[in-house]
Amino acid sequence: MSSSCLNIPTMFQTFAPEDFFTRRCIWVNGPVIVGAGPSGLAVSAGLKKQGVPFILLERADCIASLWQKRTYDRLKLHLPKQFCQLPNFPFPEDFPEYPTKNQFINYLESYAKQFDINPHFNETVQSAKYDETFGLWRVKTISTGGPNPVEVEYICRWLVVATGENAEKVVPEFEGLQDFDGHVTHACDYKSGQSYSGERVLVVGCGNSGMEVSLDLCNHNAYPSMVVRRSVHVLPREVFGKSTFELAVLLMKWLPLWLVDKIVLILALLILGNIEKYGLKRPSVGPLELKNTAGKTPVLDIGALQKIRSGGIKIVPGIKKFSRGRVELVNGETLEIDSVILATGYRSNVPLWLKENEFFSNDGVPKNPFPNGWKGKAGLYAVGFTRRGLSGASLDAISVAHDIAKSWKEETKQKKKSMAARHRRCISHF
Repeated sequence: MSSSCLNIPTMFQTFAPEDFFTRRCIWVNGPVIVGAGPSGLAVSAGLKKQGVPFILLERADCIASLWQKRTYDRLKLHLPKQFCQLPNFPFPEDFPEYPTKNQFINYLESYAKQFDINPHFNETVQSAKYDETFGLWRVKTISTGGPNPVEVEYICRWLVVATGENAEKVVPEFEGLQDFDGHVTHACDYKSGQSYSGERVLVVGCGNSGMEVSLDLCNHNAYPSMVVRRSVHVLPREVFGKSTFELAVLLMKWLPLWLVDKIVLILALLILGNIEKYGLKRPSVGPLELKNTAGKTPVLDIGALQKIRSGGIKIVPGIKKFSRGRVELVNGETLEIDSVILATGYRSNVPLWLKENEFFSNDGVPKNPFPNGWKGKAGLYAVGFTRRGLSGASLDAISVAHDIAKSWKEETKQKKKSMAARHRRCISHF
């Protein structure tokens, strides 16, 4: 084992005496993984298969808390199940091509059970910092699983950041929103349009969540108006019975990305028609290029366009300001509304707790683009930041688990040799 690991007792002696009474210090003979979503589970399974010990930390009280607690009822996977499965564990054959939210949650729970993954729930990471002196990570957490909060500090050689791109909701500031007297909620707290029946609802955002929430509201007899401030790519979920995503992946094996973008847009025009006349202007950059360069996912239509065409969903421009019971738009139009749903997305929370500024950007995503964004320096890894969904996270998880296992086995072998040598010296002296 490396000298940094052999010096663990010396390192503990450097802590102030009061630290032993205010927090627990735990040495982890392997990596600490932060986040028990699909990415963290995939890395954990890979390490389990190779016999590497680890600690998996999760701030919520369940795995995949984003899926279990912050998604709406009607949600289904946007891509076919074969592109969303985790390593070494396919979806059940009787699952539909686009599994429901509950089916996906059941799949993840089965995955954790299959690989005997037991996260430390209700444990929030406060900070993670690399100790240059000892070559180790110090991960400080607050554990709220017991009757009283407990501070814990984990000491480890490797740190895996698996909190993903959607850890925290984004809530923009709007002039006058505090004066609006209706109900305001973020899409992460929206479950169903049932409680909005008969209401005039302003949906802020036109991504996949904004489109689906608007469709759900419409299906529950509400009157949604959807704010579209910027251009957006809307594609059919399927082309002639085949997944648009699957078709694009197939074409990219043979054709350059720019040409695949053109083909996809031509097919979208043939199937969906001209959507710009409804206020949905397409970006100048193609959908695949935009996804790769800016991380902006195209909207896969599952029925919202039909409601837009029929007037069930009204498209409106950007917001100027809110007031009591109404909103003024940038074009001067005023709408009377009862509720507001902010489908304004999510962001990474890594900058809040990871004390490192070389590997991650200020936005909390790796600076190096896919496929090179999974490994940093000093035993730091990232999974779930590829902007390529679950398939990208799975690929990174495989790479991370393999890389850590290789290092762990080398250090374990080195430690055994060192201990054997010391044992032989002791015998010879005796």
